[in-house]
Amino acid sequence: MAYIGRRGLLAGAAGLLAAAGGAAPARAASGRGPRRKAAAEFRAMWIASVENVDWPSESGLDASDQRAELVRLLDTAVARRLNAVILQVRPAADAMWPGAREPWSQWLTGVQGEDPGWDPLGTAVAEAHARGLELHAWFNPYRVANHTDPDRLAEDHPARRNPDWTVAYNNKLYYNPGLPEVRAFVQEAMLDAVSRYEVDGVHWDDYFYPYPVEGEEFDDDDAYERHGAGYASRADWRRANTDALVREMSERVRAIRPAARFGVSPFAVWRNSDRDPLGSPTQAGVETYDDLYADTRKWVREGWIDYIVPQVYWQIGHPTADYAKLVPWWAQTVAGTDVALYVGEALYRCDRNSATAAWRDPGELSKHLTFARDYPEVRGHVYFSAKQVVADPNGAMARVVADHYPTAVPPR
Repeated sequence: MAYIGRRGLLAGAAGLLAAAGGAAPARAASGRGPRRKAAAEFRAMWIASVENVDWPSESGLDASDQRAELVRLLDTAVARRLNAVILQVRPAADAMWPGAREPWSQWLTGVQGEDPGWDPLGTAVAEAHARGLELHAWFNPYRVANHTDPDRLAEDHPARRNPDWTVAYNNKLYYNPGLPEVRAFVQEAMLDAVSRYEVDGVHWDDYFYPYPVEGEEFDDDDAYERHGAGYASRADWRRANTDALVREMSERVRAIRPAARFGVSPFAVWRNSDRDPLGSPTQAGVETYDDLYADTRKWVREGWIDYIVPQVYWQIGHPTADYAKLVPWWAQTVAGTDVALYVGEALYRCDRNSATAAWRDPGELSKHLTFARDYPEVRGHVYFSAKQVVADPNGAMARVVADHYPTAVPPR
């Protein structure tokens, strides 16, 4: 595959390069009381539902088949001695639980808004807990659709009822992060699930403002004119919008479900050191701070999140994106804070036919865990994605289990 960033269907961050290093931050001072206890060792896998990447295997399966597939994934997590799963339950301004503020996900039945006849999130929570697994609910805050036609949305879709909330960009439709009413709505949509289900975590990935596309502009002119006063630049205003979403969601999750933890899985490069001395010594074409308007380092330092899972999706020794440099930078970033660091691992790249020799080696991921052991700030690893945990095409996951997970451990 011709991409280096996170998921093929999920990311669209093709060809982004990153390496790492950096200075240790000062201790975070959130002032929000004691932190929730982190897992002693977090061993998790992502289960992606968008485009039927992992689950369900295809749209339109009947309820019993969907449930059986989900249970098999949970059983695989147990067999691999993992202790948590991160299930995507709001992939695109939709829902995988009944009575939500948005329509049923099309990835269940093939038709957005059509009732699948069961409660996927409720079942996932119950079945995960029955197996001793944590269930973290994975939400995408702003993606509306992988197309730009509002008429293709369910008739009662909030984005269809409020077309001024959306922006078309790169052949996709997004909620506009610059509108306070949008920020309030997407929080309510996600918190509906948090309030009703005993989820162990609330999880976001790397999508805030969309990944930049050359020659296209994200059209938020009207929102900036109305709400951007007092900011030195549009970039500062956009970062403030994302900061507000993270800070407010953190506070509300803590109030609604204190035992749940709030985590984010960003693209692994905050800023390049040639732009900012606090950044990593990378040559990345995209930086979360400057291009996604996501100040991930600030969220750690301010204590707005409970854990961070940078997507360190490069091999040890990559010439411009060395795993062995990124992990130390992130370890230094969380040092002295109460934020747990889990490393996102590119199991999807482990392939006997990979053009990269390292990814043909079934021992590559095991080497990652061996390396990370030297950094006490690294409290676990998360594998993308579930279908590779099941299939394990070159034996990399089996090697990780044999070398590093000799016994099961409780999530916390």
